[in-house]
Amino acid sequence: MDAPIDVATLLGELNVGNDKAVAELVVLLYSELHGLASSYLRRERSDHTLQTTALVHEAYLRLADQKEVHWKNREQFMGVAAQLMRRILVDYSRGHDAKKRGSDFEKVFLEEAEVVAKGKAADVIALDEALTRLAEFDPQQAQLVELRFFGGLSLEEAAGVLGVSRTTVKRNWNLCKAWLARELRRGDKKDA
Repeated sequence: MDAPIDVATLLGELNVGNDKAVAELVVLLYSELHGLASSYLRRERSDHTLQTTALVHEAYLRLADQKEVHWKNREQFMGVAAQLMRRILVDYSRGHDAKKRGSDFEKVFLEEAEVVAKGKAADVIALDEALTRLAEFDPQQAQLVELRFFGGLSLEEAAGVLGVSRTTVKRNWNLCKAWLARELRRGDKKDA
């Protein structure tokens, strides 16, 4: 009987070019990936046509294409998966919006959870654009938002992925939330 394979072993296999290891990783982490996808989709509009399983499968396809990444740990893998899911949803929203040009515009909303006060919502594309602007002047803070908000990582896990202290992550997280809230409010005023 074979010994169970752990995440670290599979990440090592990926680093030496074993393309089949990503499939095994997805199987091993499927419940976490499914939970992450489910969390994203709960924040989407109620009539969203992309299903949780489809989002996980699309993320898997994109993870399989990540040939230049040197995988370090589970948190990094989940952070990349979260970033890919975010991109998938943004691409999906852009495609949906493109189909609607010339007719009534329907926004696709994503609850901002900890980013802004409860009860407010932000357009997926507006949030993506704000994160892109943040990455232009502070890539590490943009990565922190992706890890925490999209990846669901704790402060400790994010600190491990970023290679900084928990205190630094906590301070930067508070700065990121405030900055994004301000940027999203600016965007709302421009749209009005």
